[in-house]
Amino acid sequence: MSKRRGRGEGSIFKRGDGVWCATITAGYDENGKRRRAVLYGDTKQAVQEKLVRAQSQMHSGTFVRPDRMSVAEFLKAWLENSARPSVRKTTYTRYESVVRVHLVPRIGGIALAKLDPATVQAMYAQMERDGASARACEMTHLVLHRALKQALKWTYVARNVCDSVDKPRSDEHELNVFSIEQVGALLRAAESDRLHALYVLAIDSGMRQGEIFGLQWADVDLKVGAISVSRTLVEVNGEIEPGEPKSKKGKRRIDISHASIDALREHRKRMFAEGLSAAPWVFCDSTGGPLRKSNFLRRSFHPILKRAGLPHCRFHDLRHSSAVLMLSEGVHPKVAQERLGHSQIGVTMNVYTHVLPSMQREVAAKFDRVFQALKE
Repeated sequence: MSKRRGRGEGSIFKRGDGVWCATITAGYDENGKRRRAVLYGDTKQAVQEKLVRAQSQMHSGTFVRPDRMSVAEFLKAWLENSARPSVRKTTYTRYESVVRVHLVPRIGGIALAKLDPATVQAMYAQMERDGASARACEMTHLVLHRALKQALKWTYVARNVCDSVDKPRSDEHELNVFSIEQVGALLRAAESDRLHALYVLAIDSGMRQGEIFGLQWADVDLKVGAISVSRTLVEVNGEIEPGEPKSKKGKRRIDISHASIDALREHRKRMFAEGLSAAPWVFCDSTGGPLRKSNFLRRSFHPILKRAGLPHCRFHDLRHSSAVLMLSEGVHPKVAQERLGHSQIGVTMNVYTHVLPSMQREVAAKFDRVFQALKE
């Protein structure tokens, strides 16, 4: 009579498609039949290491059979144990929303180990038929792909099925960029607003909204004409909290124009007149507290757009306008990248490539002058 394999012992084999597998006994059912779990890896060594970890978890009582875990159970564990500790709060909130609104209702009841590309592809198609935006479909794919990448690391799945589906179409909306005349109209309409300096600085610096809201007087040197971007304010579930800039490049020093220096000096005088001299924030509400996005848009930004006769847009479009003005004035893309705080110059170039064709005529004209000089 052959010896019964002990609990936690495993075997390793290679499938016909080249994937290495390890089976591990995860106890027995009521009929004495072994319950087996399968671990996957690209190489024999990788699956051996996973088997050793699984055996250790078996002995400690912490092993979870991947084949019994639903997509919803896995996504919950991923959000809490992987996403929450590794991403910004605003990013986590966005991930959690995608999981709750789109993923769990559609594929949450499926066993994680049985999730296949056809099911995922059908989910994207159904989302479009249900009227979901291109951005929602794109975000759903991004979140699921990232989650399944972690499932692969945790040996819960043999592959990331999102690699085998067609990505949802990208929502490549055209950037709303103000012309120099429209920028002038905006700033004139903002002159009567208590936050006039905020708009001057936004156009001048290209700072993100959260970076402007998080700016403190300790970060401003009006004598030198420079500001330091070291924090951002984020609003999550109604709570305002300071956070780190979007990337390492986000922490930066920005030299500001004389227009911004003058506007900030006038703004400082206004704050003293309002009795807010002790407020640390450069731009604050009437009580000295940090600005809230919803209040700012409703009470300041949207009314200014209306007075200026400008189309409705996002505040973030002022950042785009600043960037395009820089590039149009011949500022080197590398300098623009550093000023904007983009993590890589490729980000700057990809976002603003639409302004480069309009600069081609200027380049051609410069070469005309070069060739003319060579003839003389």
